[in-house]
Amino acid sequence: MNIIIAGAGEVGTHLAKMLSQENHNIVVLDTNEDVLNYLDNNYDLMVLKGSPTSIQKIKEAGASTADLFIAVTPEESRNLTACILATKLGARKTVARIDNPEYMLDHHKAFFEQLGIDSLIYPELLAAKEIVNSLRRPWARQWFEFCGGKMLLIGIKIRIGAIILDKPLSVFFQDENKFRIAAIKRQGKTLIPSGNDHVLPGDLVYFITLPESIEQIRIISGKINVSIHNVMIMGGSRIAVKTTQLLPETFKVKILEINRERAEWLMERVSAQTMVILGDGRDMDFVESEGIENTDAFIALTGNAEANILSCLVAKETGVKRSIAEVENMDYIPLADNLDIGMIINKKIIAASHIYQMMLDADVSNVKSLTFADAEVAEFKVTKHAKVCKKKIKDLNLPSNISLGGLVRNRKGMMIYGDTQIEEGDHVVVFCPNNSIKRIEKFFS
Repeated sequence: MNIIIAGAGEVGTHLAKMLSQENHNIVVLDTNEDVLNYLDNNYDLMVLKGSPTSIQKIKEAGASTADLFIAVTPEESRNLTACILATKLGARKTVARIDNPEYMLDHHKAFFEQLGIDSLIYPELLAAKEIVNSLRRPWARQWFEFCGGKMLLIGIKIRIGAIILDKPLSVFFQDENKFRIAAIKRQGKTLIPSGNDHVLPGDLVYFITLPESIEQIRIISGKINVSIHNVMIMGGSRIAVKTTQLLPETFKVKILEINRERAEWLMERVSAQTMVILGDGRDMDFVESEGIENTDAFIALTGNAEANILSCLVAKETGVKRSIAEVENMDYIPLADNLDIGMIINKKIIAASHIYQMMLDADVSNVKSLTFADAEVAEFKVTKHAKVCKKKIKDLNLPSNISLGGLVRNRKGMMIYGDTQIEEGDHVVVFCPNNSIKRIEKFFS
């Protein structure tokens, strides 16, 4: 594909790095010469210095033959303008990063399509939704729903004492219509297990399940079903604001913000049940004075990954039930995983998942990148002539590191096993390593 990325900030740079590994023709357009030089010297792509809203520069970048134009500068208005110009100059699909939640409403979709903007992405809103889902189910490390909740992927950190430990997985899968383990993250490696494999303490286990088996999975994983009511957030970012707005009124929330001007800005935007406290969330005396010992969840959302990780570690020592850290520095994610701080939020990964599904030829309605597992999970809708319909699963010669976990047929979920025959119209949930969806896509297109 011919892809233009307008904006070499955090999201644009991450996308450029990821997509350059897949033999696409990529042009990155930005005014920051230092970042462009870094990308040009280290990745297989082209760079162009210039404004993403310059008609001449968009032409030079190759808009007339672009399959996908991605505008992800920090400024919403520039992104919208760039996409409109790119469409008029011939780009097939466009996606714009925004920061106005009003634009995301369903009844505005046709309006933006008429302007020439095919898709909108609001990374902070997507991140806030993941945080809220995590607070509702604090015993799960990650939680993703497919086909309107008919099929789920749940990531759980397994501790000493869990029922599932040290037994062949086949013991738990006698009833194959309920759930199965799609993958195990162990010591930095992601494994696709068989029935003879065992779960070990410290494993991050990914279950694909039907809704009726959620409680069974929680029990065998040794997790207590706790409730979250009191939440403390360090850092008044846009993710923090959206999180307070999405949380139910039953949650009591405190935001600790060190900057007075920012604190005043927050008070005009957060939900009614949220208190904004002026102070440094890294100062443990201050945090203790604000009642950390009575806090159920601690969420660190500053722009400093190190501070977020360390603060979550300290919060866990005080006994909080759930800790969540925003870690935008990709190099720090393995460190945060090893330190076992809890859930990690990375808006670059979230944004990349959304954009990536626009690039696939098959009908893909959902793609999620799993922060800890270096893996992706996708929901494919099966078309009439898809190769996956031609044979039973066991005869398809699928790659060994691919796991077809479950499917939804006529709004009913079911597990997939060797004798399963996939049919037209099925929604299939697929688990695979990072950057390998293209390998499995050919079976669905």
